[in-house]
Amino acid sequence: MRKSINLLLSVVLVVTLWVPVTDIAFGATDEKIEVIDLRAEYTDNPLGIDVTKPRLSWKLQADERGQTQTAYQIQVASSESELLNDNPDMWDTGKVESDQSVNVAYEGEPLESGKRYYWRVKVWDKHGSSSEWSDPAWWEMGLLEESDWQAEWIGKGEAPDESEDNASSSSSEPLFRKDFTIDKPIKRARLYSTALGVYEPYINGERVGEDIFAPGWTDYHQRIQYQTYDVTELLQTGENAIGAMLGDGWYAGHVGLAGRHVYGEKPHLLMQLEIDYEDGTSETVATDGSWKWATGPIVSSDMLMGETYDARKEIPGWNAPDFDDADWSEVDVLEEGVSGELVAQAGPTVQVTEEIEPVEITEPEPGTYVFDLGQNMVGNVRLKVSGEAGETITLRHAEVLNPDGTIYTANLRSAKATDHYTLKGEGEEIYEPHFTFHGFRYVEVTGYSGEPTKDMITGRVMHTAAPFSGHFETSNDMLNQLQSNIRWGQRGNFLSIPTDTPARDERLGWTGDINVFVGAATFNMDVTRFLGSKWLQDLRDAQSENGAYPDVAPDVCCGEGNAGWGMLVSRFRTRYGNGTATPE
Repeated sequence: MRKSINLLLSVVLVVTLWVPVTDIAFGATDEKIEVIDLRAEYTDNPLGIDVTKPRLSWKLQADERGQTQTAYQIQVASSESELLNDNPDMWDTGKVESDQSVNVAYEGEPLESGKRYYWRVKVWDKHGSSSEWSDPAWWEMGLLEESDWQAEWIGKGEAPDESEDNASSSSSEPLFRKDFTIDKPIKRARLYSTALGVYEPYINGERVGEDIFAPGWTDYHQRIQYQTYDVTELLQTGENAIGAMLGDGWYAGHVGLAGRHVYGEKPHLLMQLEIDYEDGTSETVATDGSWKWATGPIVSSDMLMGETYDARKEIPGWNAPDFDDADWSEVDVLEEGVSGELVAQAGPTVQVTEEIEPVEITEPEPGTYVFDLGQNMVGNVRLKVSGEAGETITLRHAEVLNPDGTIYTANLRSAKATDHYTLKGEGEEIYEPHFTFHGFRYVEVTGYSGEPTKDMITGRVMHTAAPFSGHFETSNDMLNQLQSNIRWGQRGNFLSIPTDTPARDERLGWTGDINVFVGAATFNMDVTRFLGSKWLQDLRDAQSENGAYPDVAPDVCCGEGNAGWGMLVSRFRTRYGNGTATPE
């Protein structure tokens, strides 16, 4: 009896295992391949691109092992409704026999400025069965032609009084603003903006976007990136206000080993707000001679030296409607044309990606407090403090300590890496530097009359927000720590360009450094846009007439002719299989 039962169980087990295997082997399976994660120009639903033949990519998902794509079909339409109604009025590839699922270039009807296009994909698997259509995705074009721009470059005009206490003094970083009225329902609104310098845009008192140090570092004589923001929800019926805070940045501040004013002596602003109404009409609010300016609380800002901020000079409500700007000054409209071409943001912007709390506070000298964040990082800190009006707190940044516990800064050379904050004396105050960054683990605080606590300082980690795409972990703690160090080093040195150091007074885009690191970089992060679309264009912009590429890009010093970019090109072709990294 027992033998009979065992035999019966064995037969059932064999049949149970054999039937699904044979079904799969002979294609008799109900499992279908699925198309997911549609991307245009390496981005999920990108807003404001200017590539007129966007590269389209997608991923496949299937339960069956060994499943592959044997053909695809792409449809693109001018609206989502047209796409879902099987009317791809922009492009329909038909069935294309190919396993390609990355970097399929758009070859449809010409694309127009400011238009959004919807697309979807279906594929055929190794059995010849088709998937369902993917969920629709989209991309939206930016401003493609120079004639699309109505905005004018504006900067600080002549101040009527140069005294220190006057709101229109020319000694500090400027604020710009303009009021306007909306009297009908809004369908959508886009802000196209940039600066010769760095800027923060505002609408109705709200910060627009999360970008830091926009528009990023390029050779401004060759190429100026603009940013595109969906600001529909920030506008309101009635009175509205648009404005921006402006800083020197790479344009007019210290740059690497080249000093100040490499590209220009003072920053300028360019903003164009395009509003589409429900009734089919549209309106444009753009920088021009009708805007006004005043100086704000940023007394000075510099990427290498730091920022000085006087909270007593804050102007409450300056970026909101119903603000009285009668005492503000007329802007200066830049009459001479700017030589740099306006281009859409090519790579990811710099953003705050993480915050770090201190692990320890020491007092190596009376009144000198050192906050240890426990991690070497790049960015700046949030200061939370209370005190008397006029009290100035100084923040100095360092990567290591001296034997006596004081901060060691000799390695920074001429970079001061120092921020100053003067209190307004109105209870708890919070300060986050706007236009500077440092490489550091330790923060020295002086000038504070109270007893510091750990929540007084918070590290704000900043880097180009390229997504992490690789993960490496082992059973060996030392190897794991090494990988952690590599990732932190990559984050710290990938800030608008791939730098050699984020701390001292260099911070240049050395081709040799990234040439050595590109293998690890492409494993840890998806850098198709950061390196391929953005930084290699910086390299092309700096190519000399004899064909040689510079040793650093953007090119501000240090010679040319060393092929430090060669491995990067090869690695890009291996990792991403596209022509983005091909030099000209």
